[in-house]
Amino acid sequence: MEISYYISSWLFTLILALAPLFFLLILKQKCANTKHKLPPGQMGLPWLGETMDFYRAQQANRLFEDFVRPRIARHGKIFKTRLMGSPTVIVSGAEANRFFLSNEFKLVMSSWPSSSVRLMGKNSIMEKHGEQHRHVHGLIASSLGSSSAESLVPKLSKLVQRHLDAHWSGQERIYLYNFTKNLTFHIVFECLLGIDVELGMKEIFERVLEGVFAPPVTVPGTRFSRAMRARKEIERMLVRIVRKKKEEMDRKNLGGGGGGSEEGGAVLLPRYVAAMLRGEMSEEEVIDNIVLLVFAAYDTTSFAIAMTFRMLAHHPNCYQLLLKEHMDVKSRKGEGEDISGEDIKKMSYTWKVARESIRLFPPIFGSFRKAIVDIEYEGFTIPKGWKVLWTTYGTHYDPEHFQDPMSFNPDRFEEAMPPYVYVPFGGGPRVCAGSQLARMNILVLVHHVVTRYDWSLIHPDEPITVDPLPFPVHGMPMRISPK
Repeated sequence: MEISYYISSWLFTLILALAPLFFLLILKQKCANTKHKLPPGQMGLPWLGETMDFYRAQQANRLFEDFVRPRIARHGKIFKTRLMGSPTVIVSGAEANRFFLSNEFKLVMSSWPSSSVRLMGKNSIMEKHGEQHRHVHGLIASSLGSSSAESLVPKLSKLVQRHLDAHWSGQERIYLYNFTKNLTFHIVFECLLGIDVELGMKEIFERVLEGVFAPPVTVPGTRFSRAMRARKEIERMLVRIVRKKKEEMDRKNLGGGGGGSEEGGAVLLPRYVAAMLRGEMSEEEVIDNIVLLVFAAYDTTSFAIAMTFRMLAHHPNCYQLLLKEHMDVKSRKGEGEDISGEDIKKMSYTWKVARESIRLFPPIFGSFRKAIVDIEYEGFTIPKGWKVLWTTYGTHYDPEHFQDPMSFNPDRFEEAMPPYVYVPFGGGPRVCAGSQLARMNILVLVHHVVTRYDWSLIHPDEPITVDPLPFPVHGMPMRISPK
């Protein structure tokens, strides 16, 4: 009884103390509404807003269905809310994607949580803007354009086969999602960067990635604290690798003037170091961008591969068409002859299957931007400093762009997609520079799996959860047997 009385008294005192603050916030909001015609929507409680509803829907992997879509039905394709303390406008549709993604650096700028910035590094491309961003993005894009990525196919193919031999041979069950995470990690380091994976490196990177979206609390034992310690370990390791490469290139006189054959290849680390030698990048920028590349590719590509196999398991007719495509490619190869970039071009149906799988299960929900000026859009004002969230689902699940959008139909990609409709890799200046590497990764792995193994999913309808990126809760176990 005394405890109940104490709690009631405490709550009453707290409400009285906070009442003036609530009143001021409501008054401030009303003043803002009279000054600007804000988008419709509910801001919810001060600071907290609708964050809990947002997180609940996200964890169930129903963020669009349970949070965004009901508000679109109520308010339209642009509405306001409050998330994690920030007034936020959520937009949907191809025109919204075009407007906000193409106006990066002009009207909006990328907005990441402080924990992400501290772990990825303030010198990474995610924190670069304007000319600095274009320079680093150009280095990655030139290494991973269509022709450059295709030149990586033989090396990538050998790596995939080596991992299949090591982890699949003699096994009756494997965990596809976990396997692809390990494989993708090696592909990023060995094929893209040209760095040998050292013992324990993957586990240290995983500890970094676990804290990317965690609250930035440095108390020992927290996820963010563990991630920061791992980040320091990674940094020491990468400093040693980068400096060794710098010494090698100094000796070969690469990167001083016009560069050399290594700099002109598809491997990215020599390009970074060459830029460092020319004074265009600092050592910190090189290291931060390596960490970011791992983060960008690790979970996203693995999830895309897992969902491709999930949809093939659900649609055996599509699998038979895909299998024929790969057996035809294999039949044209001599004994021991590996696949090439030209063979990849013959896997058009496989890429349609993968694209449709990624449409239905995009690895990213969307991303936040921050208004750097007052923005006039669709008759509303988005005040400077407010966040803007665009979503992949806003077009991927829209019947205006995809007839019967929840059905699996790879042939819908027979025709070219209008710009900013299919956006799993984003768009505008910050479009994912590694999309071609992801494509090669998916196609090469699918080729070797379906031509070497019969397989089936143990849980065909395995639940998908989000933390903060989507993943199959059981790791996608598969039964396998050699052909």
